[in-house]
Amino acid sequence: MAEELSKELIDKAYEAVEMAKATGKIRKGTNESTKAIEKGEAKLVVTAKDVNPPEITMHLPLLCEEKGIPCVQVPSKEELGAAAGINIGTASIAITQEGEAKNLIKEISTKLKPVKKEE
Repeated sequence: MAEELSKELIDKAYEAVEMAKATGKIRKGTNESTKAIEKGEAKLVVTAKDVNPPEITMHLPLLCEEKGIPCVQVPSKEELGAAAGINIGTASIAITQEGEAKNLIKEISTKLKPVKKEE
């Protein structure tokens, strides 16, 4: 699953979404994010923790792990929606073209601990 993040990393995730929205490309919503991951287009996936029911986004971290795509979880779908430039909350966002957020995404990726599968 997506791990608990520091406040600093959460802020960077929101900032990366805002930057990518302005200078690159993002896909909004769980269906769009899922498609971007499956096609290998996603550079970073951000999901909201307060999605109800949680099953809506439960598959995303696993899919990201399978494809080697960094996935972070933020506390608020409202804030995630705002960062993506929409007036409603969104369960997930996939950044498909980084634009000026490239270094920020790289920084987030390096701070995420690689998830080891239990065998």
